[in-house]
Order: sequence, then C-alpha cells, then structure tokens
Amino acid sequence: MLLEARALAMGYRHRTVGEGIDLKIGQGEVLCLLGPNGSGKTTLFRTLLGILPPLRGEVVVVGQPLSGWSRQALAKVIAYVPQGHAGLFAFTVAEVVLMGRTARIGRFAMPSVHDRRVARQALDVLGIGHLAERVYTEISGGERQLALIARALAQEAGVLILDEPTASLDFGNQLRVLQQVAALKTRGLAVLMSTHQPEHALRVADRIAFLKGGRITVQGDRSIADAANLADLYGTDAQLVAANLPGLGRQAP
Repeated sequence: MLLEARALAMGYRHRTVGEGIDLKIGQGEVLCLLGPNGSGKTTLFRTLLGILPPLRGEVVVVGQPLSGWSRQALAKVIAYVPQGHAGLFAFTVAEVVLMGRTARIGRFAMPSVHDRRVARQALDVLGIGHLAERVYTEISGGERQLALIARALAQEAGVLILDEPTASLDFGNQLRVLQQVAALKTRGLAVLMSTHQPEHALRVADRIAFLKGGRITVQGDRSIADAANLADLYGTDAQLVAANLPGLGRQAP
C-alpha cells in the first residue's frame, strides 16, 4: 500500500474530529471519499498530508510512519490538489505547473531543462498543452483545475489527494476533470478524491468510503453506493435518493 490510515484519530488539541479511521490505497487505484459537510473530510486530508499530527493511531506512507518523513521527501510521494484555486499572480500556466518540481529542485537551484520537460509533458498528458503560455488567472475554472492536476503530476508523486476537484465547475468541465482522474490510474497513480456528488464517485472510483461524524461508516466497491446507504450517509430518504440518482448501479465499469 502507498498510503494507509490505521486506527486514526484526528482533530485539534482540544477537539477530536474523527476516530477509528482505517483506509488504504494502492498503486493504480482511485478511492473516493463521500460525506456530508462537517463530516471531517478536510481534517482527514490535512492529517494524511502531515499538516495535522494524528491524535491517535498512525498514517503510513510506503510502509513507513508519516512522522519519519521530511516535508520535502513526503512531497516526492504525495501531491495535493486543492479545490477551486483562482490564483493571485499573473503566472503563466506553464509556470504554475513547473512549481510542482519544487520538491525535486535544490533549495537554491533553478529549474533544469529536464524539469521544464516534465512540466510540459504533464500539460500534454492532460490535454492542455495549448494553454502553456496563457495567464493562469485568465483561464476557465475547469482549465485551472486541470492545470493544478498537471502541477501535481509534475511532482512525479505516486499518490494524488484531490479535494473536491469538480467543485464549482460547469457540467462540461466536470466531465473533463473526471475523465482525467479516471485516466490517472492507468499511469499507476493512487488517487484519493473527495466529492459531494455520488455519481462522480460511481464514474471514476474503484472503491468508495463513507465518512460521517468523523468515522468511516461503510467502505467497499462501487456497489455500496446504493440508495439505502446514501440516504443514511446524508440523512435523507432512500426513495428520494433513488428518484434523483436513477442511474445507481448502472455505471460503466
């Protein structure tokens, strides 16, 4: 396994947000995390990334406790893609993606020809090479999200953590991002993705985990995302879920 949470309790010094969390993800796999607002998804991601220390239990990265990893070494293994990021400065898309090479460049070194080639290849893999010289703040939300995924690819990390990568995107851009997420596993990457939309998880996930009240309540293959389980997760009626997600159980493999 590339990334594991073992009996993990997470939170802050005076407040436990979640506990008893067991998750694992391996090479070439997409694991989608579903849960209502306030369920602890962001806290879990911050803990897996080493931003917050575990309260109990442990996070294991490539067989080694997270506590034993330096920030730079960890960045070579795990890349993080935040949800909707508008940017503040007029960097080109190519420059934003090149920032993904930071973990592999010496503190005072300049990006090499190889670094620029890796960044360019990441853009091409995601089909946005034509945006390389565009200003990042002037492209669409979907294009920015693909650029952030390209930046993560440029890190050459084995694990990608995506925090609601389709949030606030229009339908077409949601489909483009999901298409690329599904393609990442063919490159051997492990992808952990949170989403508020069960149909997105059903489209791209190999496995799904439900996070509710800071605990993993159900996890397994896509078949667990049925009307009854989703109704329990989101505190609504199963018939209402079935009526609004009529394609449950009929997604293509």
